Amino acid sequence: MTDGKNVLLAAPRGYCAGVDRAVETVEKALEKYGAPIYVRKQIVHNRYVVESLAKRGVIFVEEASEAPEGAHLVFSAHGISPAVRNQAQERKQLTLDATCPLVTKVHKEAQRFERDGYHILLVGHEGHEEVEGTAGEAPDVTHLVDGVDGVDKLPDYLQDEKLIWLSQTTLSVDETVVIVNKLRERFPHLENPPSDDICYATQNRQESVKAIAPKCDLMIVVGSKNSSNSVRLVEVALEAGARDSHLVDFAAEIDESWLDGVETVGVTCGASVPELLVREVLEYLDDRGFNDVEQVTTSTESITFALPRDLRPART
Repeated sequence: MTDGKNVLLAAPRGYCAGVDRAVETVEKALEKYGAPIYVRKQIVHNRYVVESLAKRGVIFVEEASEAPEGAHLVFSAHGISPAVRNQAQERKQLTLDATCPLVTKVHKEAQRFERDGYHILLVGHEGHEEVEGTAGEAPDVTHLVDGVDGVDKLPDYLQDEKLIWLSQTTLSVDETVVIVNKLRERFPHLENPPSDDICYATQNRQESVKAIAPKCDLMIVVGSKNSSNSVRLVEVALEAGARDSHLVDFAAEIDESWLDGVETVGVTCGASVPELLVREVLEYLDDRGFNDVEQVTTSTESITFALPRDLRPART
């Protein structure tokens, strides 16, 4: 690396397989059925993606009840509760489920553990769509644990219940470990899920940030404020040694004062961010003398998920 102004570009970054599948689901629905296509909530938590699809005739609604009866309705990547699915069925809406398969896996775990007589300690952020969907699978036995403070808020009667923990897929790996350790201090009989719920892409993006953060005066994370995994990347960067870290939707949101005295900038993006937004940030930095870009790759990804059956190409 040359002296002067450098950029360390984290890899992997950007679209995960679940986001890729969700966005393609909406695009293929537009091709097959034509506009308008309705989407419950944001298809993925990225402002650019949502605004781009809206320009093509996608109408985003908060609930299925806001879409007309019989309309084509896509469920977002974050998953839904059975109550939402029932509401769409009552309105005879033609639904396409873009839920990430890794979220669906957590839903199936919640169903199974409720059947097996467990109470579920769900580690996640209150109000996040994914958490609402998972909790909706077993509402009578699911208890949300939002951060370390959430452990103390759990009721004492759980001491006498069979307990298992599950988690939102987009959390900080390290923070989740801390929360689960505290849960186990209070409930020593707490059982682990059969496999880790935090998705491979979330973990990989956090590891790539950890690899470059100690060398960075500034870490720029491209992503939207309502994107849990993007927000976590800012936190991970600071915890791993970056001197400063900021979240931006677009290059135009970068404050030039952030670059004062900076020699090395780290750049990454959340799992719902298209690569072109990263390219714009690199161009912004290039215009300000950050010309030496080195990509640091910590892992490679080859996972893909099939589209919903109604949108798959016909077999010849």
